[in-house]
Amino acid sequence: MTENLPRRTWAALLVSAAAVAGLSTTTLLATDAAADSPRHHRADVAQQQLDALVEESGFPAALATVRDERGRERDLTAGVSDLATGSPVPVDGQVRIGSNTKPFTAAVVLQLVDEGLVDLDATIETYLPGLVRGPGGDGTAITVRQLLQHTSGLPDYDHVLVTDYLAVQHRYIEPHQLLDVGLAQPALFAPGTSWEYSNTNYVLAGLLVQEVTGRPIGEVITDRVIEPLGLDDTYWPLEGEQEMRGEHPQGWFAPAPDVAYTDVTTQDPSFGWAAGQLVSTPSDLLDFFTALVDGELLSPEMLAEMQATVPAPGATVRGAEAYGLGLQTFTLSCGGTAWTHGGDIPGSETRGAVTPDGEGVMLAVTALPTSDEQALAVEQAVDAVLCA
Repeated sequence: MTENLPRRTWAALLVSAAAVAGLSTTTLLATDAAADSPRHHRADVAQQQLDALVEESGFPAALATVRDERGRERDLTAGVSDLATGSPVPVDGQVRIGSNTKPFTAAVVLQLVDEGLVDLDATIETYLPGLVRGPGGDGTAITVRQLLQHTSGLPDYDHVLVTDYLAVQHRYIEPHQLLDVGLAQPALFAPGTSWEYSNTNYVLAGLLVQEVTGRPIGEVITDRVIEPLGLDDTYWPLEGEQEMRGEHPQGWFAPAPDVAYTDVTTQDPSFGWAAGQLVSTPSDLLDFFTALVDGELLSPEMLAEMQATVPAPGATVRGAEAYGLGLQTFTLSCGGTAWTHGGDIPGSETRGAVTPDGEGVMLAVTALPTSDEQALAVEQAVDAVLCA
């Protein structure tokens, strides 16, 4: 899901307060006039970054898909899949994408808005009467827009639900249980007065979709987003499904720096639900974000709503960004802004971004960061590739 390391996610819950001192980053070499095409140079930079994430930052493995300005793609890997056997990382392997699920959920909600079935500025009470009550918030005062934008003030259920991830790794949790845990906490602020990342918002967005369509959120996302875009390696795990379906690297988890990794590839992702349950690959995820920003999924009016942002302090380790409706800015060190989100779930972290002209990168590391330095290294890798 996602995060407070950059955002409020499992990374925030489980990262040790003691940061590892000193970030080691890869020095990028300038190309000369005789260098290969931009595609080859960008792929070289991407490979350097993946290697550094493994060799210097300590992730078990990293994998990525890179696209240049001509639309040419390259899949890359580094590290090993299985720490015990040293087995290779599958090229463009499946990973759990955590909160990169949120843009899928937001896109479906905005499609329903475009169809006149949902009003962005109506309260959640309009669609789910009596459901949002408690110290955490009141559904009569929270709008659909505020859910998607993280300006509702609803507290995040994952701060309470998982204090020891390995103890609940295989536990199935109902969406209404996630909501109840969130609402039992004090509200963060009055709706619309601030920004704070909360997975509870997207559980409610998923329940809204189900109420309006009469179908499960996973089915709706599949029918409206995954299948139309031909994302063949992206899927919504079935209820209780813990094994990964396709070729995938192992996913690893450590609760703090200097703690040995535990294999968490097999897990119940129900704690993510509409906020973070999907499985995908770097190439599928890159195709999704590209199609989203290109307007293939939404009308121009709805895409403009999605990209209308509010300040999101602390949204990334690199610094403040701006958050729209399930979509976030990614400020490039070389100038300009790309579009992104990000996802954290035990066993993997996915980061990437796409530019307005179609260039992009999507990468995954096969463990959550256990320090700000590790998290920053992943974000800087994305920046380095796009600024190559």
